[in-house]
Amino acid sequence: QNGERLDEIKLATLFGVSRTPVREAIQKLATSGLVRQEPRRGAFVHQPGPVELIEMFEFMAEIEATCGRLAAKRISEDALAELDLANEKCQLSLDQGDADQYYLENEHFHHLIYKSAGNEFLEHEALKLHRRLKPFRRIQLHLRGRMKQSMDEHREIVKALIEADSTRAADTLRDHVAIQGEKFNHLMTSLKDKSI
Repeated sequence: QNGERLDEIKLATLFGVSRTPVREAIQKLATSGLVRQEPRRGAFVHQPGPVELIEMFEFMAEIEATCGRLAAKRISEDALAELDLANEKCQLSLDQGDADQYYLENEHFHHLIYKSAGNEFLEHEALKLHRRLKPFRRIQLHLRGRMKQSMDEHREIVKALIEADSTRAADTLRDHVAIQGEKFNHLMTSLKDKSI
């Protein structure tokens, strides 16, 4: 739960390891923003509030737009084929109504775009924020009709990349990731339900 203190000794006992790997794991979580460390007090679970979440999704939308813009100019034929295959797997998950599998395939789809941007620093930052937003992105797929909408958006993204239309690739990815209207309301309701 948000604000819960992470006890190194209890966690080490629970996982049957020494405190060192627990301390290292907590440090990684702190780096990603999932844990807040306070000197002489310890480490605490951190769940972002609505404003912070909106800001993170806005930033992620811009990062993905930049990846899409660059990928439209730099993507290889092999990467396009791999993206097409990832999309087919997304479609299969959609047909089966499997939101969890769709999420995994969707994640691969986005990672291919980050890599195809041809900028390692940008790819690293996109992956880092993607990991940070993972639980919140996953929740959105449970909104009725969201998987189908996401799949339709994927098709538009791939089309823009095939046509090397950097502006359309950027705009479509930005809209695909941004939290807007009903998606935001659903996300906030889901978070509220989990905190009860």
